[in-house]
Amino acid sequence: MTGDKEIIREKLNDYYSEIFEKELIDEIVSIAKYKTIPAGGILIDIGDNMTHVPLILEGAVKIIREDKNGDEIALYFLEKGDTCAISFINCINRSKSMFRGVVEKDTEGVFVPVEKVDEWLKNYESWRHFIIDSYHIRLIEMVESIDCLAFMKLDNRLLKYLTDKVQIMKDNTLVITHQEIADDINTSRVVVSRLLKQLENEGKIKIRRNKIIIDSI
Repeated sequence: MTGDKEIIREKLNDYYSEIFEKELIDEIVSIAKYKTIPAGGILIDIGDNMTHVPLILEGAVKIIREDKNGDEIALYFLEKGDTCAISFINCINRSKSMFRGVVEKDTEGVFVPVEKVDEWLKNYESWRHFIIDSYHIRLIEMVESIDCLAFMKLDNRLLKYLTDKVQIMKDNTLVITHQEIADDINTSRVVVSRLLKQLENEGKIKIRRNKIIIDSI
């Protein structure tokens, strides 16, 4: 067994052994590719052909939607045990990606060839449940994003974004610029700076140079 296959089996057994049948894990080990992507890298980009489906082993990935003018909004985050359910739909339809996945924290993953997606849906009950559950979770998160845009005041949206990101990063100190936040919640840097100062005055956060501290996770 090659080094990568040993890593894949060890990582899969650490989390997915409680989800997938042993036979499915054996198949994943035999054909999947193991990759590490550093923070700031791209997991998948808009317009990419979907050749592999990712299973996240460690790290955090931000899923972004971009409009025709280049404006972006962060929809949700992927972390250990997650996959991008939309990838499965793109794979099944052989369509290009409509989303960008930006690595927020050094990420490890195994990548399954798209040819196996349909086959495993038929052959493995655990895979079917995993895909359905993943799609359901992502759908709820996208609905929450829509609700935030439609119904939540911007200061509350900002605080929710910061709190969610702290939970994903598992660190109450976020190394992030005001412009990066503005891009993620689709507003201006000036507005973000004003609202961050307001949240600091309310005792909800502390602002440092390119850092934001939230005392409770």
